[in-house]
Amino acid sequence: MHTKALILAAGLGKRMHSDTPKVAHKLLGKPLINWVIDASKQAGCEQIHVVLGHGRKQVEPLVKGCKISYQDDMFGTGHTVMCAQDKLGNFKGTLLVLCGDAPLISPTTLKNLIKKHTDAKAACTILTMKVDDPTGYGRIVHSENGDVEKIVEQKDCTKEELLINECNTGAYCFNAQELFSNIKKLTRKNAQNEYYLTDMIAIFKKQNKCVLSYTTANADECLGVNSRSQLSAVTKIAQTKINNKLMDKGVTFLDPTLAWIGPDVKIQQDVEILPNTIIYGASSIGKGTIVGPNSYIQNTRIGQNCKIDSTHAYDSIIKNNVSCGPRAYLRPNTVMENNSKAGTSVEIKNSTIGAGSKVPHLSYIGDAKIGKNVNIGAGSITCNYDGKYKYNTVIEDDVFIGSDTMLVAPVTVHKNSVIGAGSTITKDVEKDSLAVERNEQKNIAGWSLRRKYKKNKRKK
Repeated sequence: MHTKALILAAGLGKRMHSDTPKVAHKLLGKPLINWVIDASKQAGCEQIHVVLGHGRKQVEPLVKGCKISYQDDMFGTGHTVMCAQDKLGNFKGTLLVLCGDAPLISPTTLKNLIKKHTDAKAACTILTMKVDDPTGYGRIVHSENGDVEKIVEQKDCTKEELLINECNTGAYCFNAQELFSNIKKLTRKNAQNEYYLTDMIAIFKKQNKCVLSYTTANADECLGVNSRSQLSAVTKIAQTKINNKLMDKGVTFLDPTLAWIGPDVKIQQDVEILPNTIIYGASSIGKGTIVGPNSYIQNTRIGQNCKIDSTHAYDSIIKNNVSCGPRAYLRPNTVMENNSKAGTSVEIKNSTIGAGSKVPHLSYIGDAKIGKNVNIGAGSITCNYDGKYKYNTVIEDDVFIGSDTMLVAPVTVHKNSVIGAGSTITKDVEKDSLAVERNEQKNIAGWSLRRKYKKNKRKK
C-alpha cells in the first residue's frame, strides 16, 4: 500500500519568542522541519505534504518539492489536518502524520510504525513512548485485547490512569480514507475550543475500527521543540548521537562535547576533529584530515590529509594535502587544488588556487584564477572591485608575487613571471618577465637630527 506523509508545521511557537517560525529554527545547522521531511523520505513515503500557517513565507523555501496546504485560522491539530483534505482527501493508502517540531524521529521507527499499521490494516496506529515521568503527556489506555481504547489527557486522568507511563507522541499512521471520511465529525466542544486530532480515536472506537499503538524503543526520538531550552536539549542529544556514530566508524574527537556535526555531513575514518569545531550542511571530509580547533565548515568538500586550522570555509572545495589557516577565510566558490595553501589571515573568494600554489599570509584573493606553483607574497591583494563592477585576475603557472603587491583587475600575469615587492600592477605582465612599479626612493640626510633639534627647542 502506498504511503504519504503529512507534516503539521503551522504553529506559532510562542514559547520560542522569535520572529522566526518554530519549524525554521535550526538544529545543528538544519531547520527542524527538514529533519522530519528527510526521516519521512527515508522511511519510504512517496510524497510529503506540509501544512503551513504562521511565518509561511519563511518556511516555504525550506519545503521545496513538498505539496503545501495552508492553515489561516489556528483551531488545533484536527483543523490542521482538515486543511490538507483538498490535496489528500482522495488518497487511498497510509497517511503518516508527524509534527514538524520533532526532529529526532528516526526512519527506522517510522518504518516499524508503518509496517505494524499496514500489516494489521488498522484505521489508526499511534506512535507512543514509555517515559519515567509522564507528567504533561496524554496517556494511552489499552483494552483487554491490546488495542488502544482511548487517549486521556493529564488533566482528565483518573488516579489509575496517572500511573500509566505509555504516552502519546503526536505521530500517527492513518488509513487515509477512514481519516478523511470521519474528520468532519470532530468538534470544538472542549476547554481550548479546538479540533483535537486525538479525538479521532474515540470516533474510530465507536465504529469498532482497529486502533493500535507502536512504542518506540527510544523516547528521546519523540521530543518536541517548543522553547529555546528544549532546542538546546535536543541539540545535545543529536550531537551525542552523531558524534558517537562517527567515532564508531573511526573518527577521532579530542572532546566530542566540543564539536558540532550536522546530520548530512560525511566524514571518513582517521579524521581528527579538534575542539570548538562546527561542520554543517553538505560537507564532507576525507581520510587523514585534521579539522580545528576553532573551525567553521559549511557546505564544503574537504579531501584527504588536509590541515584545516582555525578556518571558516563556506561553499568551497578543498582538495588533497591542503593547508588552511590559522584564521583563513574561504568564501563561496573557492577551490583549493592539491597541495595548495591558504595561510594565516588569508581571505579567498570565488577563486581557484592551483596545485602547489601558496597564499601564505595577510592577503586577499578575490575573483581570481591562480595556476600551479605560484607564490603570493604577504600583504598582496587582487583589487577586483571598482565600486560598481567586479573583474577577474589571472595568474598563470610558476609566478612569484612579491609582498605588498596590488593587482588591479582585469589583469593577467603570464607564466614564470616575477612581480617586485610593493608594486601596483595595472597592465598585463608578459611571460618570463619582471614587473616593478615604484616611485623613486629619496633619502634625506640629517632629517632625523634636524627634526629632533626643532622638537627640543619648542619644549624650552
